[in-house]
Amino acid sequence: MRMLLPLLLATLLAACQASLPPLPAWQSPEGREHAELGRVHDLRTGQQLTPEQLVDRLAEAPRLLVGERHDNPDHHALQLWLLRALETRREQGSLLLEMLTPDQQQRVDAVRGKIAAGEDPGDLPEALSWKKGWDWTLYGPLVRHALARPYPLLAANLDRPQMLRIYRKQPALRGTLSTAESVRSGLLTQIRVSHCDKLPASQLPAMLAVQQQRDRRMAEALLAAPAPSLLLAGAFHVRRDLGVPLHLRDLGAEADSLVLMLEEVGNPVSGAEADFVWYTPAQPERDYCADFAD
Repeated sequence: MRMLLPLLLATLLAACQASLPPLPAWQSPEGREHAELGRVHDLRTGQQLTPEQLVDRLAEAPRLLVGERHDNPDHHALQLWLLRALETRREQGSLLLEMLTPDQQQRVDAVRGKIAAGEDPGDLPEALSWKKGWDWTLYGPLVRHALARPYPLLAANLDRPQMLRIYRKQPALRGTLSTAESVRSGLLTQIRVSHCDKLPASQLPAMLAVQQQRDRRMAEALLAAPAPSLLLAGAFHVRRDLGVPLHLRDLGAEADSLVLMLEEVGNPVSGAEADFVWYTPAQPERDYCADFAD
C-alpha cells in the first residue's frame, strides 16, 4: 500500500495536468493545406511544441503578452482556449485588453460586480460601452468568460482624449530601448504602410508618439496588474523588437515576460519578434488601401 500511494498521487496529478479544454475548430478559409498550419514553435530553441507543452511553458510567466490579427476569428478562439487552459495550470491574476480604455473601467467593474452577485447585466456591449471598432462577435465570448471569473478584467489602452492630447503635443518618452532609432524607424514604416502611404509627412511624428505612448501605457498597466497577468493586443504592440516588451524593460522589468504571437500561415515570425508562435489559417486578403480616398 505504501508503494502504491505515491504512484496513485502521480497518476492523479498527471490526469489533472492533462485536463485541457478541447482545441477549437479552424474557422478562417485560407491556408488550410499549409505545412505550418496549427504548428507551435518555441522561437528561442527552435523546438516544435504541442499546445499542452506551450501552456506549461506560458504558465510559468508572471506576464504574458499575446499578439493577434484583429479580424481573424481563429486568433480569438485560441485566446479564449489559452485563457481557459492557463486557468487549469495556475490561478490567473488579471486579464488586460487593448480593446478597453480607462474611461470604460468603471463600467467593466460594475458589470463584474453584478455577475458576481448573480444579477443579469443585460446588454453587455451597451453595459460596457464597448467600442464599435472592435467586432463584438469576435471579442464577446472571451469578454463574457473573463467577466465571470474572479480575477480583474483591465483596460490596457489610452482613451481618445488622452490620444488627442498626445497627438497635439508629443510628450518625451523616457528610456533607451523604446526610443532607439531602429525602433522608431520600424514603427514609422509600419504606420506609413498601414495608412497606405497617404499620411502627410508632417503627421508622422504625432502618429508615432501616439503609437509609442499606447505601448508605454500597456507596459505600465501590465506592471500594475495582479500577476500572473495576460495582455491581449495587436501583433505590433506585443513585438519584442518594437513594442510593449521594450517599454517593460525601460521601466525596469527584466526577463520576466513571454510573448506569444498568433500568426497566419505564410507570415513567418522571427525570434526577434516573439518567444513563441502559433500558426493559424488566414482570412482572405483585403485591399484596405482601396478604401482610402485619393
